[in-house]
Amino acid sequence: MKMPKTCCLFLAMALVCQGLAAVPAVQAQVPGAPFELPGPPEKPAEQEECPSTFGPIITDTAIPIDKGRFAIQPTFGLGFVTNRFTQSWRRASTGGDFRSFSMEWKFTYGLWNNLEVFVVVPYIYNWASSVRPPGPNGETSANYGNLGDINLTWKYRLVEETEKRPTVTALFATDFPSGKFKSLNPNRLGVDVTGGGAYVFTAGLNLQKYLKPFILYGNLWYSMQTAFTDDAGRNYPRDFVTVNLAAEYPLKGKWVALLEVTSFWDAGRLMGHKANTPPGALLSILPGIEYMATEKFSLAFGVNVDLLGKNSDAVVTPLLSMVYAF
Repeated sequence: MKMPKTCCLFLAMALVCQGLAAVPAVQAQVPGAPFELPGPPEKPAEQEECPSTFGPIITDTAIPIDKGRFAIQPTFGLGFVTNRFTQSWRRASTGGDFRSFSMEWKFTYGLWNNLEVFVVVPYIYNWASSVRPPGPNGETSANYGNLGDINLTWKYRLVEETEKRPTVTALFATDFPSGKFKSLNPNRLGVDVTGGGAYVFTAGLNLQKYLKPFILYGNLWYSMQTAFTDDAGRNYPRDFVTVNLAAEYPLKGKWVALLEVTSFWDAGRLMGHKANTPPGALLSILPGIEYMATEKFSLAFGVNVDLLGKNSDAVVTPLLSMVYAF
């Protein structure tokens, strides 16, 4: 923002020797009028403060939590698999009824100014019914629950928001293969898979900007996955790019409207062995509503719908997320 110039007044009143008069003020005065000092410089207009909101449910925020502060955020989701996206982006039958309940616990702490760290610990429970063809012993239904892949993320704010530029934050994350991905039981019809099997290293940028009345968010990340061995053999999974966009619109009172568009896009492998897994992609939309109950507690509800994809499931997932800050 361009700052107004500050007025300077010279009143030089030094006497060089006895009998010399004071140097007159630079500003000319009207004869007979009292001398007036100029007023204080005009202050620049301050940027309007961004309203407090819950933030997006899936898209990551850019402003780190304050130093020494702690927040806990559970997110619950119940996903209904409606179709299977094929290699040619078409929808196909899933061959049964599949559902998945997820419960993620996110723990965030402000280590230093502009630096936060958080851990996400997920629990996943899967169901399958009316499966065709049936399992090895004629099973058509199964269920299984276990820990998912744990995530550790560091975020550092590089640029603070001004009237013209957004907040820009660097992100570095690692997913650990803590979920089940091998030694699977064929009688469970595949529902005992709760993890990906690879270490996933992610680097990218988060952006955030208040453009009244909207609060805008964006994520651009690149993720590399390590090779791993499962029951089918050695896997060399593809790298992938994540692109997320979100917007909040504060309503009357404590309510905030939310809309998110999230996606991932598989690439090749930047390093190491050539990928031997099929490429995938997924584009989803999430409309939601937030309620700012108190200064420390808020919650949000939304429904994530997978719109387009390739070699992935099409899922409709109602989501409930809450956050409490200490």
